[in-house]
Amino acid sequence: MTGSMALVLLVLLPLVRGQVPHWGPCPEPITQADFSIKQFAGRWYEIAKLPAQFEKGRCIETNFTVKADNSVRVVSSEILRGELRKIEGFGITEDPKNPAKLGITFSYVLPYTPYWILSTDYVNTAVVYSCTDILRLFHVEFAWVLSRVRAPPAGTLEKADEVFAKNSIDVTQMINTRQQGC
Repeated sequence: MTGSMALVLLVLLPLVRGQVPHWGPCPEPITQADFSIKQFAGRWYEIAKLPAQFEKGRCIETNFTVKADNSVRVVSSEILRGELRKIEGFGITEDPKNPAKLGITFSYVLPYTPYWILSTDYVNTAVVYSCTDILRLFHVEFAWVLSRVRAPPAGTLEKADEVFAKNSIDVTQMINTRQQGC
């Protein structure tokens, strides 16, 4: 590794603290066939996730609202240290040929981050994946298991694990999100 590459890694690694970095470029998982953002819209509760620096609280939920131009308003909330915190963002379909590949941003100045729906039945659960390449040397990934209810039926996490495994996505570090006392 050259000195400049090592310097870049030393600068970038603190930015991914708490995330799940892996060597090499992002994988290309299979996303939900015939995905409908209108059916996906509504409130989703986070059941489990790969560790994420930006999500530290409990009672995490996200509400997706489809706008007239087919973009998506995204409002996420969590309770952290007894305080309700909300953040609003926007989502777009990155590729009209693959509408399950959304891009989401919570800032007007930052680029869209991948938010790919790997699997959903729209009424119970969704399995979501995000990955960002860092100079194609390594990638940082996020993964979520979402449910329409705070306490999903037994077997939900096992079914999600099967989707991740089928796509060679390592979720051994996945943690459950606390959805009690909301």
